[in-house]
Amino acid sequence: MSEVNHVVDKDGELKLGKIDQALDKMDEGKKDEILQNFQQFKGYLARRIELAENIGLNEEQLALIAQKVAGYLAENEEPRNSEEKLLQELWKVGNEQEQHKLSHLLVKLAQA
Repeated sequence: MSEVNHVVDKDGELKLGKIDQALDKMDEGKKDEILQNFQQFKGYLARRIELAENIGLNEEQLALIAQKVAGYLAENEEPRNSEEKLLQELWKVGNEQEQHKLSHLLVKLAQA
């Protein structure tokens, strides 16, 4: 896979603009599998966070990625369970600062 497809480049620079692109390319079946069950979603998120930490991303970078992904999900995906519905509602009523804080909390939840 070429570097063009990655959210983090070889120098460790975060490319937030590529997150939507990466999510759009995700197989619908895989997306359904991840989002169908909240525990499954948390596990997937935890594995991705661990990978990101292993390549050197810090907490703030993780929260920025989580914020971008959460915004994408709120705009493009229907909630598949009550937990996702609650997160979507909280996301939509929050301002950008509150959404960023929620992103930090989502990262912590997945790490727990």
